[in-house]
Amino acid sequence: MQLTGAQIVMECLLEQGVDTVFGYPGGAVLNIYDALYEYRDRIRHIRTAHEQGAAHAADGYARATGKTGVCIATSGPGATNLVTGIATAYMDSVPMVAITGNVNLNLLGLDSFQEVDITGITMPITKHNFIVKDVNHLAEILREAFQIAQSGRKGPVLVDIPKDVTAHTCSFEPCVPPAPEKATMPPEEKFVQAVELLSHAQKPFIYCGGGVIASEASPILKEFVEKMDAPVSCSLMCQGGFDQESPRYMGMLGMHGTNTSALAIQNCDLFIAVGTRFSDRVLCNAGLFARHCPILQIDIDAAEFNKNIEVQLKIRGDAQRILEEICRRLEPQEHKEWMEQIQSWKAEFPLMQKGEKEEDVLPQEVLETLCRLTGGEALITTDVGQHQMWAAQYYTYKHPRQFISSGGLGTMGFGLGAAMGAQIACPEKQVINIAGDGSFHMNCNELSTVSSYGIPVIELVMNNSVLGMVRQWQKLFYGWRFSQTDVEGVTDFCKLAEAFGVKALRILRREEIEPVLKEALAWRGPVLIDCRISKDLNVLPMVPAGASVEEPILEM
Repeated sequence: MQLTGAQIVMECLLEQGVDTVFGYPGGAVLNIYDALYEYRDRIRHIRTAHEQGAAHAADGYARATGKTGVCIATSGPGATNLVTGIATAYMDSVPMVAITGNVNLNLLGLDSFQEVDITGITMPITKHNFIVKDVNHLAEILREAFQIAQSGRKGPVLVDIPKDVTAHTCSFEPCVPPAPEKATMPPEEKFVQAVELLSHAQKPFIYCGGGVIASEASPILKEFVEKMDAPVSCSLMCQGGFDQESPRYMGMLGMHGTNTSALAIQNCDLFIAVGTRFSDRVLCNAGLFARHCPILQIDIDAAEFNKNIEVQLKIRGDAQRILEEICRRLEPQEHKEWMEQIQSWKAEFPLMQKGEKEEDVLPQEVLETLCRLTGGEALITTDVGQHQMWAAQYYTYKHPRQFISSGGLGTMGFGLGAAMGAQIACPEKQVINIAGDGSFHMNCNELSTVSSYGIPVIELVMNNSVLGMVRQWQKLFYGWRFSQTDVEGVTDFCKLAEAFGVKALRILRREEIEPVLKEALAWRGPVLIDCRISKDLNVLPMVPAGASVEEPILEM
């Protein structure tokens, strides 16, 4: 059948099972938006307040489902507004396809109105990108983009389409998309070496990253952990990848990890890393990290081996398939004394937040109350800062894809857009974004989107009138010189929310925590909660930059 390029875009999206796209219209994508009108009964479009919000929403949709998120933007500033969202997805290995329009083919390279070389700009932050100069190649490029996004280590792909290509016509043949390519299994000797190491360990430490969730490996991870009789720590990207109600769970490891995890890595005799890239926030000081024991690393990306730290045994491949093979070969292990030691440390060093006054609203109490009221089943997104770490520390995650946060790039303004995407992807779930007042100021325009579309997310703002995480560093390392972090915001968040048509609530005292949260959870539309907390609260434990992960600061 003869279709325009814009119609081919729609047909290819339908082939890939896409039911929702996020974007913002503009001149270079008018043909695509005309096709979206034609296909509106099959593809839902959510117009965000800003293109960056569209990228974050596509990201949240992808993280919540494992499917590929899709966003659309026009040329020039529309395309460049996607860049932060694309980079966020790239750093956290999130499958996304970004479709941008561009000026007509004969205007490329002439500094035309709203022209930008978006493929050049995004080359370092995409798995691959394309500019389509012939409508006859459009379908195969779009199909390849989705294949790349989901194969191997997942990530974003950009497809740039000049406006006249979306108007040109050509013959289109429907195609059933192939399954994403599976990573090859490692050679036999790797499994022999792994089982040898695992069998001889007396104090194993299992550390899990986002690759566990990306490969749907949580069920087999649980079996592996039980077979190893070992304690578990999870990275920020793996919150919920292992059930945190399990007594084996120790909390996070690294800059804001638990003291139990720090003591465990200090005393373990084998460190097993599954689907994690050993970021600097985990290693803290690479030269002092697990230097006394061998490290076994399982990862799908060979570039991550020996990049940040030397590893004794490297096993490349899909985490799920590799753990299945190891479990098949491994005899059950028993480490009774080691597990008793872990439980002893957990009892001795619980995460505990202290306020200066009895009536202070503590994020720990807010989040633990929220966890209790939701049965630990809510889908939590976050922005970036102190509130992000508190959300990871004090809400108990039991399932994969339950915690969505910007880890690698640390993008302030990520959370509300991600919450929108996650809520649209999972309408049956309660979605709550935990934000700080600084991050909220960066994306508060998306309140118009949740209001317009009736997206029932809860925006819980930990409002301390400062840029809390930066201020905490200034307190520790810059002699309490609070340069540009005491913002003392004059914005009335409740009035702002109401102006957008969003229900607004406020928490000022401890006794208001539960009733306000209950009211928000019972409301059927979007809600903002302005939760006032002290600016002097800190995220603890904390490992200073360059220090050993084994020696966190427990009090300030």
